Amino acid sequence: MAEARLYTQYKKEIVDKLMDEFKYDNIMGVPKLKKIIINVGYGNAINDAKTLDVITENIGIITGQKAVKTKAKKSVSNFKLREGQEIGAKVTLRGKIMFEFLDRLINLALPRTRDFQGVPNKSFDGRGNYTMGIKEHTIFPEIDVDKASTVHGMDVSFVTSAETDEEAFALLKHMGMPFKK
Repeated sequence: MAEARLYTQYKKEIVDKLMDEFKYDNIMGVPKLKKIIINVGYGNAINDAKTLDVITENIGIITGQKAVKTKAKKSVSNFKLREGQEIGAKVTLRGKIMFEFLDRLINLALPRTRDFQGVPNKSFDGRGNYTMGIKEHTIFPEIDVDKASTVHGMDVSFVTSAETDEEAFALLKHMGMPFKK
């Protein structure tokens, strides 16, 4: 139900606001949220492979989509890391699942963060994409804090069709992202 509300709100209100704000000639020029990528890199997975299975399961519970394990691209002798060794997990969300996750992130998870003042507004990459870090996965209500054996963070990347950071900021702001003042 929540994903339908945010999706229909995006289609009507947000598009109209962005059309007025940036004076687009065509509705197809309005930036859109293409996908959300959740990534977890866990260095201790080198020593304990079972922990990575737990992390992959947690990401699947949080997003509602099965996570894929990621492998190291290079060998790093100082970290005892070999090329091809499984070291993290990621999942890419699109469509209604993406909007459902975004709604839960904004309205449920972020307010549960300790001393939450808003997300940083300086984490844009120059091409209209935004990345933020979450220190504890336990802020999501789907995760039972008592049963969590390890606490891990995650990176959440919002990929938009915006050409500038200002357009992407306005898009995410109108979608309800609580940026710092």
